[in-house]
Amino acid sequence: MNAFTQQLQDLERLAFQLSPAPQLVTRNRVMVDCNEAFLQLFGYSRDELVNQLTLLIYPSQADYHAIGKRSHDWLLESENGFYSDERFMQHKNREVFWAKSHGYTLTPNDPFKLMIWHFERLDRTHQGTGDLTPREREVAMHIVNGLKSKEIAQRLAISHRTVEVHRARLMKKLEVKNIVELVSKMIFVGGRAWL
Repeated sequence: MNAFTQQLQDLERLAFQLSPAPQLVTRNRVMVDCNEAFLQLFGYSRDELVNQLTLLIYPSQADYHAIGKRSHDWLLESENGFYSDERFMQHKNREVFWAKSHGYTLTPNDPFKLMIWHFERLDRTHQGTGDLTPREREVAMHIVNGLKSKEIAQRLAISHRTVEVHRARLMKKLEVKNIVELVSKMIFVGGRAWL
């Protein structure tokens, strides 16, 4: 390898590591490389992530399996090898958050063999799609993280009663009878059906 080729490879590696976009490289859903922005997004050190299943950054096994099946099936039929969705992900501190994910397979005949992923956190400024309003998304995110109505009201600077109204609308839209079912459905669905 000549000096120019080595310099080019070093520059490419530096560009990946310092990119502001959180990026992850996976092989058969095992994390093999990630950049600094990805580490910041999820709160782990590189050593804690490399060679671990991506299950580590999902809020539940059910979500991991459902999203895996959905993305794998999509990629097998995709002509461009690209997959994108919105889902719940989980920070090291156990906080669940909305994320937009974009995946690109480098091995179209076996999509999970080698993939590159980009994640972006969707906070309260995110515009709602589907059936949920942006405010309902905010309330849902706090419910998933175990906050009570009064705590949610304080964080969002709205009344306790307004939070209860949003919670009731969420339960009606998701066709659930109690808060346990609501959280379970939000995490299991991973945002796909109702976002």
